[in-house]
Amino acid sequence: MDTLFWRLKDENLLPKKYFEVDFPMIVARKIHNIKSKPPLSKPIMESHSGESLLIDSHSLDSSRYSIIGGDLRFSSDLEEKLKKHNLDIQLPTLLIAECVLVYMTPQQSANLLKWASSTFPTAMFINYEQVNMTDRFGQIMIENLQRRQCNLAGVEVCRSLDSQRERLLLNGWETAHAIDMMKVYSFLPQTDVKRIEGLEFLDEKELFEQLMQHYCICWASEDSRNLGLASITF
Repeated sequence: MDTLFWRLKDENLLPKKYFEVDFPMIVARKIHNIKSKPPLSKPIMESHSGESLLIDSHSLDSSRYSIIGGDLRFSSDLEEKLKKHNLDIQLPTLLIAECVLVYMTPQQSANLLKWASSTFPTAMFINYEQVNMTDRFGQIMIENLQRRQCNLAGVEVCRSLDSQRERLLLNGWETAHAIDMMKVYSFLPQTDVKRIEGLEFLDEKELFEQLMQHYCICWASEDSRNLGLASITF
């Protein structure tokens, strides 16, 4: 269960409004957990202002948090639901996808990225997913997932960091960058590295590094307000 909203609230870093989108079945389960667990429901109530919460089996809407059941492959339906929950597309917007696009066909992910770049005039899109999937290690990852009936429909776009950047630029984003997770790991403060490595003993460091080289962070921006989004980097 993604707890980012609650962590942001604890750190007093909530945006104007936080939106979460997932498949209706996942959303229904999360709404049930929120309703039945005070540590989850209380922060939503504390940050809410105005009329009573809107809630049904596949969506919950407060003044600062919304969770919506939807399918990212159908952007027109998604946009309608977001606007119904008071999405303001004129506000600077951060969109985050975590291992999402790789489960769509390249055309479906392209449509979503194009919709996002044309809908939000000031935005950043951050994508975390697989990369370098054409080498032997990547092929083993794909085979292991296929044995679990998990099909990576968009894996062809995960060939390289260049192919990840190219997808963003071809679908309307002004700037795009991508780095693998081993590079990200090297940027972490040493105190964080020691804490992470203390959680579990890493006796297969070479395997860990290979795995990290097969996941990446990509980010792209649209900056109609000239906020300097293109200069944001690691």
